[in-house]
Amino acid sequence: MSPVRLLIVLVAAISAIGLAVVLQKAMGGKSDAAPTAKVAPAEAPSKPMTQVLVAKRDLPIGTRLVAADVAWQAWPADAINGAFITNGAAPAKPEGKVEEAKATLANTADQMIGGDPAKVVEGAIVRDPILTGEPITNRKIVRGGEGGYLSVVLTPGKRAMSVPVTSDTAVGGFILPGDRVDVLMTRDVQNNSPEGGSTKTTVAETVLQNIRVLALDQSTAADKDAKSIVAATATLEVGPNEAEALARAKAGGPVTLALRAYTDLGGPSGMTRPIAQDDSTVRINRGGQTTSVAVRP
Repeated sequence: MSPVRLLIVLVAAISAIGLAVVLQKAMGGKSDAAPTAKVAPAEAPSKPMTQVLVAKRDLPIGTRLVAADVAWQAWPADAINGAFITNGAAPAKPEGKVEEAKATLANTADQMIGGDPAKVVEGAIVRDPILTGEPITNRKIVRGGEGGYLSVVLTPGKRAMSVPVTSDTAVGGFILPGDRVDVLMTRDVQNNSPEGGSTKTTVAETVLQNIRVLALDQSTAADKDAKSIVAATATLEVGPNEAEALARAKAGGPVTLALRAYTDLGGPSGMTRPIAQDDSTVRINRGGQTTSVAVRP
């Protein structure tokens, strides 16, 4: 190639490069590539939730639950245990799996009593300790009328004992569960005179005082707005020695319950006096049968 032609090619190449630089500056230095739009990441679907009844504070054995002790708390539907008490709201699961969500809670249908915690735990007693934030289960509480209720309600060291009552011996039915009563025993005593005759004297004494009424028949709580209960038996909370005194009183004659005033509930409770060691024996003849009963002189 001749030097002239080589010079022409070199000048053309330099001109092309210069033209490209000028054009790039004229376009503001922007590249020909179209800007790519940023795509926001898709949000993960939220887990279906339901409401579970939990304890708001530590609940020891024997606690009588009120609405302030419990609350509804959101709980993942896939972590629901069949023993949990729920508010009955079926969680909405994605992809049309509502029926599956309902099946998860089917075995707690009898526990679903609406959204008011007071209705769920009304009258319930704690059978096993429940910690703060722990779900409430039917195994750990017992309601009135259920098996094991009285054994939970009883004060430690106390006993439950029933006595027969009528409208006359239970203040006309105005004694209700939770009231405090005195227990009176009535008996007939035969007094023999020196002349050989005998007279009958009716003796009444207070055997127990300030005793709590646990139940009337099978009712452990009065119905709403109930002012009286006419029952055949009254179940009382007594100590071991008081139970013995009450058994002797029942065998000696009719037992009467005297209702105490609400303002007098803080008085002494139990036997009115210690059991005498030199108890005498009274023979009671009923229908031709004679029964010997030890009584205090």
